[in-house]
Amino acid sequence: MNTHSRQPRLMQGNEAVAEAAIAAGVKFYAGYPISPSSEIAEICAEKLPLVGGTCVQMEDEISGIAACLGASLTGEKAMTATSGPGFSLMQENIGYGVMAEIPCVVVNVQRGGPSIGLPTSPAQGDVMQARWGTHGDHPVITLCPSSVLEAYSLTIKAVNFSEKYRNPVILLLDEVVGHMREKVELPEEGTLEIVRRKLPECDPEDYQPFKADDDGVPPMAPLGSGYRYHITGLYHDETGFPSSRPQVVEDLIRRLHRKIEDAKQEICLTKEYRTDDCEILVVSYGISNRSAYRAVKDAREQGIKAGLLTLHTLWPFPEEALKEAASHASKVIVAELNLGQMKQEVERILAGQVRVEGLNKVNGEIFTPNEILAGLGGTI
Repeated sequence: MNTHSRQPRLMQGNEAVAEAAIAAGVKFYAGYPISPSSEIAEICAEKLPLVGGTCVQMEDEISGIAACLGASLTGEKAMTATSGPGFSLMQENIGYGVMAEIPCVVVNVQRGGPSIGLPTSPAQGDVMQARWGTHGDHPVITLCPSSVLEAYSLTIKAVNFSEKYRNPVILLLDEVVGHMREKVELPEEGTLEIVRRKLPECDPEDYQPFKADDDGVPPMAPLGSGYRYHITGLYHDETGFPSSRPQVVEDLIRRLHRKIEDAKQEICLTKEYRTDDCEILVVSYGISNRSAYRAVKDAREQGIKAGLLTLHTLWPFPEEALKEAASHASKVIVAELNLGQMKQEVERILAGQVRVEGLNKVNGEIFTPNEILAGLGGTI
């Protein structure tokens, strides 16, 4: 992304998501208002018509994502936004989007749960739902910003990844990142890297809608453009028609996973701070990462060799980055606003080679730097 920028702006996280989506070429938004994501819908309702786009308030979250999938099939870039309860309602259609390879972005601004929980308080309790929420073996891409500027840049990444890999992409914020305001310098729109899905180059009569190129991704013809084809959530062959033949089933599900796994080097986004010689590694993401950074900085000033691995991609999990960051550590601390959802994944990957501890908070408040510093053995 080019470093040329506009004038600094004071911007809210949810505002950054909406404006970034429009800058990335999103022309369709459908959703249902829900705290703490409602500003995304409000801004899209105001600004999408100004660029020739459409914003529709649906009767519920199920119809919201269904409408986005339908719009995407016609060739438009589409996005919806919600929070925990609505995210639960969207899961079946997320699976449909995976199976039918329909690009779209699903924003989940997390709040406390289960159920209605704490509608206006921060949490990070949807991490595993973002990975395993829909049924079956399905690939997924989930990105997670820690700041307003990252909310902007990762929204563009989310749109690009959905288009490039023909897969729903989840943008997982938390309430504080969604609602806080920060000074940001946004890149000029003309300098942004914008990706559009591959279109078929063959004649309509020769088109096989699910015949993949070497990268595992099939070209996608917009419905209504003369390419008539069948779309289903059932297992299907390259023509799009249902099939239960074992080899067809096996080939399809493995290809759906392979197209994401083969692209992990591009998709898995992380940031390291003082990890080269760290003896205690903190792994964090979202708003927890802000306090973790300050805690690691303070720990270093006290002579504690701490380091920080920031996860901007949660799924697929950036395994190699974790292994590298933890290579000198005797202990890894996973700081998150849940009861240890990502800690389980870190333990699985490090497989007993390093002691892994969870630093967890589930009372509707974010970590203070001192709370994480205490976990590092620092003096407050």
